[in-house]
Amino acid sequence: MVDQNVLAALFGFAIFYGFLIFRKAGGTRKSCLPEETAATTVIDGSECRSKDGGGEYFDVIIVGAGVAGAALAHTLGKDGRRVRVIERDLTEPDRIVGELLQPGGYLKLIELGLEDCVEQIDSQRVFGYALFKDGKSTRLSYPLEKFHSEISGRSFHNGRFIQRMREKAASLPNVQLEQGTVASLLEDEGTIRGVQYKTKSAEDLKAYAPLTIVCDGCFSNLRRSLCNPKVDVPSCFVGLVLENFQLPFANHGHVVLADPSPILFYPISSTEIRCLVDVPGQKVPSVSNGEMEKYLKTVVAPQVPIELRDAFISAIERGNIRTMPNRSMPAAPHPTPGALLMGDAFNMRHPLTGGGMTVALSDIVVLRNLLRPLHDLNDSSTLCKYLESFYTLRKPVASTINTLAGALYKVFSASPDKARNEMRQACFDYLSLGGVFSDGPVSLLSGLNPRPLSLVCHFFAVAIYGIGRLMLPFPSPGRIWIGARLISFC
Repeated sequence: MVDQNVLAALFGFAIFYGFLIFRKAGGTRKSCLPEETAATTVIDGSECRSKDGGGEYFDVIIVGAGVAGAALAHTLGKDGRRVRVIERDLTEPDRIVGELLQPGGYLKLIELGLEDCVEQIDSQRVFGYALFKDGKSTRLSYPLEKFHSEISGRSFHNGRFIQRMREKAASLPNVQLEQGTVASLLEDEGTIRGVQYKTKSAEDLKAYAPLTIVCDGCFSNLRRSLCNPKVDVPSCFVGLVLENFQLPFANHGHVVLADPSPILFYPISSTEIRCLVDVPGQKVPSVSNGEMEKYLKTVVAPQVPIELRDAFISAIERGNIRTMPNRSMPAAPHPTPGALLMGDAFNMRHPLTGGGMTVALSDIVVLRNLLRPLHDLNDSSTLCKYLESFYTLRKPVASTINTLAGALYKVFSASPDKARNEMRQACFDYLSLGGVFSDGPVSLLSGLNPRPLSLVCHFFAVAIYGIGRLMLPFPSPGRIWIGARLISFC
């Protein structure tokens, strides 16, 4: 008798192959009309043009020197632009996210000439994922056969990575980094002309440039000037560090499909493993009164694979438990002459898939290529038309990674809904088949194949695979109903 998983796989592969013959074109252009916003300061036009008013003039002002801001500063500076970067805090950040760069992001890092920023920070190479569910596990390797041997994912301390990029940006003579807090964007007749900011010594200053790029992160206080933010917080991460411990699958991220939601493990140095426990909702148990420790030991620890459990409990007992809200925000800009949003200030997705830095670096490559033909950024109408294209050109990579992040979080989370749990099991079993069934989804996850159509194909293939499992050895009304709901999830 033919194995049921094989038959189900054939169903999925048939649908997957069928979708590959289609092509899809899309993308709309938005008008570059100025809009009134709350976080802007209106200035007199003569102030913009006067060079003795105390303000300094640059080609580009960048607000924020995180991953996006620092990488962008080096990139534009290398192209000969005079760049001023204003960052709220230039000391090394200490965060529990932004620690895993997918292979697609590493390729963008190479394209930007920043690959050495993952060196000398004890970064670790990552070659794929190990997936755990109900006592079973499967290894999913990145499809890197066609790439140079140095290509892989990289994981590290986020702060060390950012400091390396800041140092590289600051090494350029035409790039200036300054610690300060930007209070508002300076607007003149609907065009952003620069920023007003307070220096580290509490001095109020203004800086002017034909292009201001806001990269001030997920807590951005300037984004409302340039977009219509709709921030969602589906869950929070609880962060721990496992010390002097080797993961069961070396150089792989580990994803545990727990109840109610996934648990992640990945190396951040040669001696440290980051653990992120996803807790649904916006409230988490209190760390200060011991509720969090109790939750981790009684609810989470029993679901951690036995080979990881002792190290996990030891990390809980050492303390230093940290939390971070997981935000998602679709890109919804209202294009404004003279300004642009980038990074987490512009677009966020659930960090389960580690795609944020890949999207940011890809956006920087797109922007650099758009700006290179423009020798004079002071031509605001031409600049605006070029920047309009940015929103369309970024879509293939950004939409693929964003959609996958949201979908996988929902699929990987437990649910009382039978259809959702069937989809979860189908996804695990589908990926466990290996070959094209795992290579395709993992290439999407890794940023190596940023094609929305391929994403749609695999969504349907998993659903059809799940339906195939339900219909064997024979269908029933209940199974047919669940199968119909699987298709609706796509």
